[in-house]
Amino acid sequence: MSELVSVVLFLAAIAIYSTKAGRNKFWFIVVLLLLVLFVVLNATLYASNYFTGDGINDAVLYTLTNSLTGAGISKYVVPAIGLIIVLFSLFCLLSWLLRRRARPHNFGWSLLAFICAVGSVQTTPAFRQVASLIASHTQQANSDFENFYKVPKNRIDHPKLNVVYIYGESLERTYFDEQAFPALAPELSREKEQSIDFSNTEQLPGTDYTIAGMVSSQCGIPLFAPFDGNASASLSSFYPQNVCLGDILKNSGYENWFIQGADLRFAGKDVFLTSHGFSPANMYGSQELKSRVADPTYRNNWGYYDDTVMDEVFEKYEELSRQQKRFALFTLTVDTHHPDGFISRSCQRKSYSLDGKPNQSFSAVACSQEHVARLIERIKASPWFKNTVIVVTSDHLAMNNTAHQYLVKQPRRDLYMIIRGDQPQAEVIETKRSTMDNGATLLDILGGDNAIGLGRSNLSSISLSTQFDDLKSKVLSWKPDIIQLWNFPKKMDSFTIDTAKNSFSFSGTTFKLPILFRVNDKHVEPMPEGEYSAPLRYQLADFVSTDKFVWVDRCFKMARLWKPELALSTDYCLAMGQMGGQPTVTRIDKPQWKSKVQFPASTTSDAQYQRNLAQIRVLDNDIRYQADRFLLTVPGAPNSVKSFSGISRPESWGRWSNANLAPEVKIEYVDPLPQKFDLVITARAFGPNVHRPIPVRVGDQQQLLTLGEEFSTTTLHFDNPNGSHNLIIVPPEPQLSNIGNITGQDPRKLGIGMVDIKIVPQG
Repeated sequence: MSELVSVVLFLAAIAIYSTKAGRNKFWFIVVLLLLVLFVVLNATLYASNYFTGDGINDAVLYTLTNSLTGAGISKYVVPAIGLIIVLFSLFCLLSWLLRRRARPHNFGWSLLAFICAVGSVQTTPAFRQVASLIASHTQQANSDFENFYKVPKNRIDHPKLNVVYIYGESLERTYFDEQAFPALAPELSREKEQSIDFSNTEQLPGTDYTIAGMVSSQCGIPLFAPFDGNASASLSSFYPQNVCLGDILKNSGYENWFIQGADLRFAGKDVFLTSHGFSPANMYGSQELKSRVADPTYRNNWGYYDDTVMDEVFEKYEELSRQQKRFALFTLTVDTHHPDGFISRSCQRKSYSLDGKPNQSFSAVACSQEHVARLIERIKASPWFKNTVIVVTSDHLAMNNTAHQYLVKQPRRDLYMIIRGDQPQAEVIETKRSTMDNGATLLDILGGDNAIGLGRSNLSSISLSTQFDDLKSKVLSWKPDIIQLWNFPKKMDSFTIDTAKNSFSFSGTTFKLPILFRVNDKHVEPMPEGEYSAPLRYQLADFVSTDKFVWVDRCFKMARLWKPELALSTDYCLAMGQMGGQPTVTRIDKPQWKSKVQFPASTTSDAQYQRNLAQIRVLDNDIRYQADRFLLTVPGAPNSVKSFSGISRPESWGRWSNANLAPEVKIEYVDPLPQKFDLVITARAFGPNVHRPIPVRVGDQQQLLTLGEEFSTTTLHFDNPNGSHNLIIVPPEPQLSNIGNITGQDPRKLGIGMVDIKIVPQG
C-alpha cells in the first residue's frame, strides 16, 4: 500500500508543479532534487534486492564501503550501464516535464508540489529501509548486550584433533531437500547422513553474506561495520577486541590455513583473517594460487574453480599431516556464487533440470557439491582421518540467484554438519540455533570453551536462538554495542606513519596507506582509497573550505598543489590543513615517522578554495609538470607534451604500453621536435616482444628499438626535417596479460614497459 501511495505522490508532485506552479529557479531545483532522490532510492532498492533478495541491508552497506577487489563484476556491467542510462533519461525527462509550462510563479502550488515530493520520498520502502539502517546504529540506553556476550578462554589446554573447515558458497541446507529438489546433491547428502547434522540453523541480520558469515561463525557476532564513511575498509584490523576461533586455535598451537579460489582482498577477508590468527603466508586466494595451480588460465569471473581449489586443499592436508603438525585448514568454494554460478569441467553432472528445463544455479550446486564430497572422501580414505574433524557449512543462505524463486517456497536453513574421525557419529540435532553457534560448537569438540561472543556450543549449552523468541530483533537492538567492538577512535592528537608496514596509527587503531581523514574536535572520518573507490584527491574535492584534513599519500599526488619542489617525488608525504587555505606538505623521511596533528593557522578564502578545487580535479592524463623528460612513474606528462595515447596507468616502476587503449604509443609534443635529436628511452619488452625489432617513428623516419626482459637504456638518433610533433612506438606483438593488473578488470594488451623518455637536441 505504501508503495502505491509513494508513486501517487510522486506523480502528483510532477503534475502539480508542471501545470500550476510556474517558473521559479529555487522551487524547480528543490522539487527536481526530491523527485530525483525518489528515483535514486528506488533504483538502489531494486539493485540491492537483485543481489540480496532483502533490499538495502547491512550487506549492501558493508560491501559498498569495503574492498571490491576481485569481485566478479563482468556479469553486471551491461545491467549497470543500462541502469545508468535509464536514470539519466529519467532525470532529463523530469527536468523537461517540470519546465514545459511557462507561467508566472505561484507559491502555493509550488509548496503543494514540494509537500507531495517530500511525501513520495518518505513513503517509499527504500527510504524506510535506509532510515531504519541508520537508526539501528544509534546507541540505546540500558542494553543487556554484556549479559550475553561471552569472551572465551583464549586457548585449548589439550588439543587433539586437526580441523578441515569447508565454507560452501551459498550452499544452504534447503538444497538437500529430496522432496523439493530430488537427486540434486547425492554425494554430499551421503556424507551428511554420516555426520552430526544440525538441521535448524537460522540466519540472522549481519550474517547474510560471505565475510559476515565467516565473522559470525568464527567470532560469534554479526558483522555490523562502523557507520563512519568507509571506516571498516580502511582499518588494518578487524574487530580488534574480539577473541575469535582463529585466535584460540593459534594460541593452542594450531597452524591456521585458508584457501579459496577468489581474491582474498574482496570484502576485507584478508584483513579479518590476519587480525584473528592467520598468517598472510598461510592464505591462498586467486593471486597466490597462480603459481601453484596446473592451469592458471582455468578460472571463472571470481577466481579458480572448485575442483582446482579442493585439490589444493587436499594436497595441503596431506602435506601438513605428513609433517605431523597441528593445523586448522579452512576453505571457501565459489562456483555456487549468484547470480547463476559456474560449472567446472571435471564434474560428472553439468546440468540439473527443474520444471522440465535446466537451471544454472541448481546445476552449479550439483557440480560443486561433487568436489566437496570428493574432498571429504579423500580425507576419510587417508591414514590421518582419525585425527581430523571436518566441518561443512554454508557461508550464508543463497542470495537472489536463478534458483531463488524455488528456494523461497521452502523452509530455509543454513547447512552445518560435523564429521568426526575420532568418533564417527550419525545424528540429526534439531535444536534451534544460528550460525553464530558454529565456532563455539567446534571449539567444544576440540576441548575448548563452549561459548564465543553470542555463540554457544549446541553440544553442551543453550543457543540464544532458543533463549529468545525473536533473536533477529534482539540482535538488531544490540547493533550499536557490536559496532563499539571495533574500538573506532573519535579523536586524533598524535599519530605514527610506518612506511615499511604501509600503515597509519593513532589512538591504538591502525589504517592502511594511503589514507585521508576529515578531522574535527569530536569526530574523525577515515576515507580510504581502493580500486573501486575514488582517488583520495577526488574525495578531498568534496570537502567544504573549512573542513580540516590529514592526508598521507605519494608526494606527487599532493605536492603539485602545495609544494611544487616535491611534485615528482614517489615518496610518501603528509598534508594537513583546509581546502580553503594553504595546507602544509611534509615528506616522510623516516621508516617510522611520528607527529602531532597541527593545522596551519592560515585563514580560508573562497578564492583559494576554488584554486585548490580546480587543481585537484585535473584528470591524471591532463596533469603537466616541469621536467626534461617524460617520467612514466608519475601521472601526467612534462609541459612539453601536448597529449599521449596507448599508455596505461602509472605503477611504481613506470607504465606499460596497452594496445587495448590504442594500437601504438603516440606522444604528441607541443612544439615540433628538434631537426636532429637523440631519443633516450629506458624500457623493457614484454613476452614475444623481447629481442624483437620495435619500430619507432618520427615523421617519415623510422628506427628500430630492441629491448630485453630487463630494463635498459637505449639511444636512437633521429633527423626531423619536416618538424614532426609526434613520436610513435609500435610494439609488434602486444599480449593480453593480468600482470600488475587491478584484479577484477579486463586483461591489458602489453607490449613494452617504459620508465622514462627523453628528447636530447643535437647539433
